[in-house]
Amino acid sequence: MGHLVNLLQLQTTLFFSNSPTCSSIALKPHAFEYLKANVLTSKCKAFGGGEMDALPHLQTLRKFPREELVAKVVLVRFDSTLLLREQGEDHRFQPSALFTIKYLHHSGAKVVLVSDWSVKTNPRLFVAQSVAEFLSSLLEYKVVPVQYISQNVVSKREGFEKGEILLLENLSEFRGEVANCSKFSQALSSGVDIFVNDYFSRSHKILASTCGVARFCYANLAGFHFEESLSQLRRTTESNTKPHVAIIGGGNLFDKAAALHSLASRCDGLVFVGMMSFQIMHALGLPVPLNLVEHGVLKEALDIVQVAHIRNVQILYPKDFWCKNDHLPKQLEIFPAHRILDGWVPVDIGPASFVEMKSMLSRCKKVTWIGPVKFRTSNCTKVASELAQMLNQLSQSNCNITVVGNKACEAMVKESNSTFNFTMIKDASVVWEFLKGKKLPGVMALDRAYPFDIDWSDAYSDPAQPLVVDIGSGNGMFLLGMAKTRKDLNFLGLEINKKLVKRCLDSVHWCGIRNGYFITTNATSTFRSIISSYPGKLVLVSIQCPNPDFNEPDHRWSMLQRSLVEAVADLLTANGKVFLQSDIEAVSLRMKEQFQRYGKGKLTAVHEQSFAITNRGWLKDNPFGVRSDWEQHVLARGDPMYRLMLCKSTTTE
Repeated sequence: MGHLVNLLQLQTTLFFSNSPTCSSIALKPHAFEYLKANVLTSKCKAFGGGEMDALPHLQTLRKFPREELVAKVVLVRFDSTLLLREQGEDHRFQPSALFTIKYLHHSGAKVVLVSDWSVKTNPRLFVAQSVAEFLSSLLEYKVVPVQYISQNVVSKREGFEKGEILLLENLSEFRGEVANCSKFSQALSSGVDIFVNDYFSRSHKILASTCGVARFCYANLAGFHFEESLSQLRRTTESNTKPHVAIIGGGNLFDKAAALHSLASRCDGLVFVGMMSFQIMHALGLPVPLNLVEHGVLKEALDIVQVAHIRNVQILYPKDFWCKNDHLPKQLEIFPAHRILDGWVPVDIGPASFVEMKSMLSRCKKVTWIGPVKFRTSNCTKVASELAQMLNQLSQSNCNITVVGNKACEAMVKESNSTFNFTMIKDASVVWEFLKGKKLPGVMALDRAYPFDIDWSDAYSDPAQPLVVDIGSGNGMFLLGMAKTRKDLNFLGLEINKKLVKRCLDSVHWCGIRNGYFITTNATSTFRSIISSYPGKLVLVSIQCPNPDFNEPDHRWSMLQRSLVEAVADLLTANGKVFLQSDIEAVSLRMKEQFQRYGKGKLTAVHEQSFAITNRGWLKDNPFGVRSDWEQHVLARGDPMYRLMLCKSTTTE
């Protein structure tokens, strides 16, 4: 990154030909190649440009087996700013948030609600009893306030009357919430089976109620509102619709520099309409009153301008402003952007700037408006309303409109007859953090789902054949050996290590194997979504030599969790088998206990005469005659393997 620092120290005039009367600035010819080679590539790497497309696909309530919700205690983190709004406010996002709770209750789950609230949300709602009554009227189910957190109630399984929904205490009263305290998270989730997060607006924060509780629940799902909001976030940054222009309001360029780099790398135009416009003009060498310039951000602003010009991204900034003078409070004057007189301060964008903006936006197929049209002395500007009117008209002519931030959304709602023609994301902080390339903690805490539809006919010559799955397939020696000897079966390896999977797929290709396949995934959370789409029967699942991390006691057995065991028990065909083995007896015992505990009574140990059993109850030999590389290594050094075979009862189908 050293060459970037050196580059930033160069004078702006070395790179740009400036004209104070125009808003389109051209690079000097000699600078283009240098910047292309040294800045653009480095900036893409430094600010994670392409990595944002890798938002994880989550396990959602919509796709979770509904029968698995029956009699389960489900903790729902809801967004009080959505559900506890006063009448007359915008309730566009409320239906999906309400549906999460109604769906769970109707599915037979024991629902526990938790959130934070204050008089700012709704002045009439402060104590838990009034919140419970308000929610009862919305949900049309009885909601009962309880004091399980403060009274250290161990389990939430008791206390459910017929048809009741429980509401825990106000989280704003507990310091452990914002501190993501482990003990508080454990208390919050005690007795809970499944966690459903529907609090998307704070998914960029690390909270006990969104991140901490996920460690103690066996399934962590995105609610309907969370899933909808995440889809909107993905669509916001998709670059398949051109031309795409970003309207950027607000201030604090220093904190948002990485996000602006991201926008410059994927948009066709940037329109600055807030305080950040002065930083951009300053970087371009235009005269700007120093009191309007953010201190210490020249380098960041210059970088953004440089990257935009390398990509031929048009930058639009205000050419004129409506200004006022404290000594003449009722008088407004129009000044050119580069000639604002002393004593006058901008309060709104001028008419010439809006005409130029309107001309540019009228040619777009996609517009993203993020941040308010706001200056230091103004709260709501006339141009914000005019911009909202223009975007509303564009949305009715097949232009994809996304509006981000409370002020921008309020302007759109006020000026629109229908808000369903465009996408609104009210909390801009989540979007800014995402655009910076940062992982959102509230998203990362939830379980993963496999993001692709698998073409099984492409993976196997006969996808109807019975399936054998090896979880944690490693270098694939076991599965590849099995695939060569059992042509009547299909074999699937699920392995988290991409390099190992690539090697295995190369081996499949070079050996001409048409009944073997490998997928890069974390099977703990994606097993159900992958295997449920397979057209044939699942006849065998093997888990061999999982590698527990003894340095992390809380996660020692993280590979084999309840959600995986239940998915295996559900998807395995009648008389299907589960093969478990490890060279560490404690690991095998733990795996056995997990399957016995969470296998829903469907799986029992096999004690057939054909299997020789040790005096401790383990299989003496590998029943398949094909050994993994680690098994071979263990046996070669003279150590034992601890094996177990489970069978799914025919009476459970």
